Amino acid sequence: MTGAPSPTSRISSKADILQGILLMTLAMIIVPGMDTVAKYLSATVAPLLIGFGRFFFQAVFTLLGALMMTGGLRTLMPKRWGINMLRGIFLAGATFAFFTALKVMPVADAIAIFFIQPMVLTALSAIFLKEQVGPRRWAAVVVGLIGAIMIIRPGFDAFGAAALLPMVTACLFALYLLTTRILAGEDSMLSMQFTTSLGGGLTLAIVIAVIAAFGVETTGIIVAMPNSIEMSLLFAIGAISFVSHGLIVKALALAPASVIAPFNYLEIVSATLFGFLVFGDFPDLMTWAGIALIVASGIYIAHRERRRAAQG
Repeated sequence: MTGAPSPTSRISSKADILQGILLMTLAMIIVPGMDTVAKYLSATVAPLLIGFGRFFFQAVFTLLGALMMTGGLRTLMPKRWGINMLRGIFLAGATFAFFTALKVMPVADAIAIFFIQPMVLTALSAIFLKEQVGPRRWAAVVVGLIGAIMIIRPGFDAFGAAALLPMVTACLFALYLLTTRILAGEDSMLSMQFTTSLGGGLTLAIVIAVIAAFGVETTGIIVAMPNSIEMSLLFAIGAISFVSHGLIVKALALAPASVIAPFNYLEIVSATLFGFLVFGDFPDLMTWAGIALIVASGIYIAHRERRRAAQG
């Protein structure tokens, strides 16, 4: 699971667009690697700590990137701290919900349900940003939700309430993207990535500290210090998150978001492959039908966004 803010608009050449598509494709191939490692770790490490590790190491990589590319840390300072930290809080909640789901669910199923996010974002944009959403896009939202229900329904019997967590993730991630739209063009990509990591990491650190202080013993959130192997895997999660985010940002800088948005769904394909190779999981026919509805709805919404942008 990953995402990136939308860049400012620019005119792209055919070569730029092709390069953007290739970079997005590469990002979608490696992103499920992070989720696969997180699922593997969840057998021995609490999802809260996995999420914190992701943000901590992503922040470290961002700091190093700023030092190597700019020679200083000024590019990491945002213009508006409050809303940037809020983005981090939304992403922290989404990360914790998703990693908790991965503890019991196949990677491909969880990611497929998560991809109702464009439908949720469409609805939230209409409500909070007063964007015009026509009946055809609303219909696409409904179809995408039906696809999610087709995946969740059998999963609920097998996994319980955890089957709903990818939908919670999609809602929180849509809020993260909504606040990102509000900030569009204000800060550098490194700054937005750093403040998101900082906000997310601090949020999860506070939760972990409260759990440790009060001795909470609820299954699934018990926090223990990881060993050296687990720490190296947390490091890998942070590295994958940083690299994939950078690839997506670069792709969006080269090609219009509406052009490369459909390539996001390659993540489901690579997630299925990772899940099968590592855990032996493979989606059943009903899940593939739900995936097809979600993908078709997402691509249609991207198509309508492109048409709306062209007309506007």
